[in-house]
Order: sequence, then structure tokens, then C-alpha cells
Amino acid sequence: MPVTSPYADALATVPVSRHEVEVAGGTTAYWVYGPADAETTLLMVHGYRGDHHGLEPVVAFLPGIRIVSPDLPGFGETPPLPGREHTLQAYAEWLTAFAAAVAPGADILGHSFGSIVVAAAVAGGLKTPRVIFVNPIGAPALEGPRGILTRLAVFYYWAGAKLPKRLGDALLRNRLIVRVMSVSMVKTRDRQLRAFVHDQHDTYFSRFGDRDVLHQGFVASVSNDVRAFAPRISQPTLLIAAEKDDITPIEAERHLQTLFPRAELVEIAGVGHLIHYETPREAAEAIRRFVAPGAADTR
Repeated sequence: MPVTSPYADALATVPVSRHEVEVAGGTTAYWVYGPADAETTLLMVHGYRGDHHGLEPVVAFLPGIRIVSPDLPGFGETPPLPGREHTLQAYAEWLTAFAAAVAPGADILGHSFGSIVVAAAVAGGLKTPRVIFVNPIGAPALEGPRGILTRLAVFYYWAGAKLPKRLGDALLRNRLIVRVMSVSMVKTRDRQLRAFVHDQHDTYFSRFGDRDVLHQGFVASVSNDVRAFAPRISQPTLLIAAEKDDITPIEAERHLQTLFPRAELVEIAGVGHLIHYETPREAAEAIRRFVAPGAADTR
């Protein structure tokens, strides 16, 4: 039975168009939402294993803002980077080239693994007036509240890469394992919302290019975090963190805020690592206030 998005009506009012651009030696697919003449443009970078669809619930509550949302290389409709290992450096270089080609001067947002990619790119010189992190990876994933599950995930992705191709692909795209991942992250008790979250993961979590890019992306995601780049990000920065995040505890997010020269932290209660699905309205309200023309600078 099809699962109806609780955000479908709001999203339907936002115009959207699909585009492609040649950057970093390959083709990147991206979507543009909102009015072409908007005063503010926001470049959004999604998390690991997802694609641009994951951030659409947040987009639904940002009418009037022009939003550029690509699929990361190797995920969704963007092919892997040709001839390159998908390291954090490769993703940061891709993002810098993409931003310069498609959204120069835009504010930039990264969710989860996207927060690491954005942090690395901005610290490395990507020009942007403001930076937003949603569920930022503010501490090593192996040290989080579910470090044991993360270690199991390390073995899972390693096995998927080492097994014979047919078996490896079957393991990595296994719907039961994808559902276990989804159940481990969702916090809401709303049955309709839980069904929507699980359907999103069922639909989009296996749309990766191949098992090699999936493994390389996973290694990049668990081997890095935002802390190393924070001191070099001088732009006003907004952190939107979850009280019940099992990947980066809220205490670690509070410490992460202190590492930036100018950062503000917004904490959302009762939600975990899926702010973009479970509390997108609250996230959008914080984003709208932060990027509003004439908004006060953060400290």
C-alpha cells in the first residue's frame, strides 16, 4: 500500500525542476525548488545512502527561498565520480566545484554525512556567506551511544564490498537490513509518520551506484567528523541538533558549537537523527530565521 507523505500538500506548493551539470569530471543531477527570483538561495547537501528526496520535508516549509539540492556522487541519480575513490576530499572538491558552477554565493546546508562534506569544503575555501548543519556529525561515530551498532555496520559494509558481487549487492540492498537501520533511528510514536520514514528508507536507501562507492562513502563518513574543520569556518554558523540523536549525543553537539568562531545551536526535543523527516517544520523555522535578510549575526 502506498504511504502518503504528511508533507505532500506543503511540498506541492513549491515549484521544482530537475537539472544536470558537468563538474569534477562527471555529471551531477540536481533539483531547484522555489522561485527563481528569490532573495535567498540555499544549497542543501544530503546524508549518507540517501538522496535529495530526504531533505524535501524541510524544503516544504521554506517557501520563498530558492533551494538547490544535488544528489551526492554515487547516490540517487548522480553517477560515481569517474576514476576516483570517494574519499571526503573527493566529495569536498566535488561540492566546491558544484557550488561555483550552479549556486555561487549561496548559503549552504549539510545534513549528517553532508555536514562533514560541507565542513570540509567550507574550511577548504568554498565561498558561502552562512553555513547550516542539521544533525551534524560532531564526534566520532564509533564513540556514539550506539558505537556497537556502528561497528556492526563497519563489518556489514566491508562484507558487502568483499563478497562475490551478486551476494554483496544482495546484502547491501537487503530490505530487512534497511528496515532495521530505519527502526534504529526513528523516534516518533506517530504511526503515520513512522510508516512514512520507513517507506522513504525502503525507497531511496538502495539507490546507490555500486557497492564500491557505498563502502568508500561509509569509510569517509565514519573516519571523519565536523570538529576538525570547525575552527576554520569563520562564517556565521547554525547547528540544528537533536536531543535524542544516537549518532552524536547532544552533549557533543554543545561542545561542537564552542569550536566555531561564530556559531549558534538550536536543540530540538524528542527527536533523534531524523530531524529532516520527523521535525522538518521546526528545522525550517530555525533556518528561515537564520538566513532572513537583515538577520542578526550569530556569536
